[in-house]
Amino acid sequence: MKALPKDEVSSYLSQKLTNWRFEENTIERNFRFKTFADAFSFMTAIALEVEKMDHHPDWSNSYNKVGITLSTHSAKGVTLLDLELAEKIDRIYTKYEYAFGSLR
Repeated sequence: MKALPKDEVSSYLSQKLTNWRFEENTIERNFRFKTFADAFSFMTAIALEVEKMDHHPDWSNSYNKVGITLSTHSAKGVTLLDLELAEKIDRIYTKYEYAFGSLR
């Protein structure tokens, strides 16, 4: 899979993934939750999806915060697979917002 041109990634983010930012050939987003358990549960839900896709994020967790960075290492940039995963992550987060109220 080939990395997408930077202008194509930027355009996609501005149209469909407005909470993600394009940084150094990756896309990134930070999430905030009410509790550590909520953040960890969110990560677990994502883990189940990424295993199915066999495409894993770089991420971090500090108490109620989760930071996610996506890129396709073999392509040395952002691919359609990364954009698809970002959309899945956003859908999972929306479910958490709906279930637990505003998380920000």
